[in-house]
Amino acid sequence: MTGRPGRGAPRPQPTESLADLLGGRRGAVDATVPPVAFAVGWLLGGNSLAGGVAAAVVAGAAVAGWRLRRGDRPRSVLVGLLAVCVAALVALRTGRAEDFFLVQLVANAASALAWMVSIVVRWPLLGVLVGVALRQRTRWRRDPALLRAYSRGSWVWAATYVLRVAVFLPLWLGGQVVALTVARVALTWPLVAAALAGSWVVVRRSLPAGHPGLRHPVTLDGDAGPGPEWADSGTGPTEK
Repeated sequence: MTGRPGRGAPRPQPTESLADLLGGRRGAVDATVPPVAFAVGWLLGGNSLAGGVAAAVVAGAAVAGWRLRRGDRPRSVLVGLLAVCVAALVALRTGRAEDFFLVQLVANAASALAWMVSIVVRWPLLGVLVGVALRQRTRWRRDPALLRAYSRGSWVWAATYVLRVAVFLPLWLGGQVVALTVARVALTWPLVAAALAGSWVVVRRSLPAGHPGLRHPVTLDGDAGPGPEWADSGTGPTEK
């Protein structure tokens, strides 16, 4: 039967896009506004750590309020605000303004390691995230072509985190607060957008001719319907 759902029926939850899952524009606001506010407060206060921390926390709270008014998930909003507060506490604890960026540096190093390990153990994170977004669970892993394509695409994302660490680390070691702020802004959404485009190209070019695409995994047990000859014969692409 078809028809309009009753008034009391729960509304379906919106499906997150790949951009949202991997760091979309709203996440970029969280990642850039508080650090910029920190640098401005630090400079206007005559290199005052307290001034920078206060400005960052106020900016983080303002961004959180804006996101809540837009209907963002409270958990996601709180995570963004918590990250700002933790960065502020680290800087206050050490007394070094550059340590406001230490959490970001460590997080990027951990993310680079996680993405690379996921490829080695044949659970590439790009496939995991796309599978969640498309509600495929783990069916994509039973498609040798998709597994290989997601593994190659995941290297693009691993490279973005390695790039951030390579840029942030020397600036942090040199205590370059303003340069860290500029790098934080430059390597947030622009880099994410480039990774989204680049990983998409890599994934598409890695799939063999005739493959139905990301939404239709071709598994050897036949649960995705008839597929190309390489899938039916069990001689599909293998992971190198």
